[in-house]
Amino acid sequence: MSERVVRLAALADIHFGKNSVGSLQPLFTQISQCADIFVLAGDLTDYGLPEEAQLLAKDLSVAVRIPIVSVLGNHDFESGHQKEVAEILSASGVKVLDGEACELLGVSFAGVKGFAGGFGQRVLAPWGEATVKLFVREALDEALKLESALSRLRTQHRFAILHYSPIQATVEGEPLEILPFLGCSRLEEPLNRYPLTAVFHGHAHHGSYEGKTKSGVPVFNVAHSLMQRRTPERTFHYQEVILTDEAVPKS
Repeated sequence: MSERVVRLAALADIHFGKNSVGSLQPLFTQISQCADIFVLAGDLTDYGLPEEAQLLAKDLSVAVRIPIVSVLGNHDFESGHQKEVAEILSASGVKVLDGEACELLGVSFAGVKGFAGGFGQRVLAPWGEATVKLFVREALDEALKLESALSRLRTQHRFAILHYSPIQATVEGEPLEILPFLGCSRLEEPLNRYPLTAVFHGHAHHGSYEGKTKSGVPVFNVAHSLMQRRTPERTFHYQEVILTDEAVPKS
């Protein structure tokens, strides 16, 4: 039985702005040299401006020679140009997921932005004012999109990419007052129903690196500032998976 190793580098919250040109090229080059797939878990731009997306796309195209898969984050929605941001990145070769699934090098990914709402028994309920119900509806819609994408994964190793956290463990370390705005347990529910190798998210810059869903799926917070503090010599999450001959795509 033949085996093949696929190497993943995951990162979030790079917040690429108009003054970021060239600043991340050494990091992008390092990732391109040591990994086979680059995963970006949201907040790719600083203000969600098309100009920022164009500059980021150019820097990525110069330094990265491996497939890139991503989701958008809340910063990418800030200016209301999230569709254009996604289109610019997609045109440069980045696979931007929003409720879709894709396969790269025999590994499959499901991706959504996610949303806020809190965790466990204190998750926000759709009760009271219409505005509260709309807020909860957004989280439910993101969870449904995630479920749909997960149902289409078919490879041996399967990953979910989000921006908001699906569990509380990886946002702990942030101020207690903002924990409900960093993720939502509604996103965890579909993750528990499918066999996954791992989940990547960002958003919680001062959170914790690792946790698990109730079903035992590893969850990694790959926010750039967190990774800089954790492993200064390698400021991204690195993971290897082994594909057996059944999982290797036929040429």
